[in-house]
Amino acid sequence: QVQLVESGGGLVQTGGSLRLSCAASGSGFSTKVMGWYRQAPGKQRELVAQITSTGDTHYSDSVKGRFTISRDSAKNTVYLQMHSLNRDDTALYYCNAIVFDWGADSALDAWGQGTLVTVSS
Repeated sequence: QVQLVESGGGLVQTGGSLRLSCAASGSGFSTKVMGWYRQAPGKQRELVAQITSTGDTHYSDSVKGRFTISRDSAKNTVYLQMHSLNRDDTALYYCNAIVFDWGADSALDAWGQGTLVTVSS
């Protein structure tokens, strides 16, 4: 079973930076894609950024040029470095991993519990 634990959220002023981390733990799986989603109050959850096991990245248009996703495959950890934060970035940020479960012989979608990012003016 895969468990995702996020850290790094908090309160930051407009224009500031934060770094989120997400570590995947457990056994019997390999991570294929790791990423971050966010959900602002009253809005649907949206994709922020993803990174594949080969290092390919994808960003939503709203964060391109400001956010950088990276991963440490040896540690099964994904990071989201966020710069030039603004109030529209305020949301609960969820870590996501698409993993291959060897025991189930199938792909699974795992989610963290979320970490809150609040950007104040």
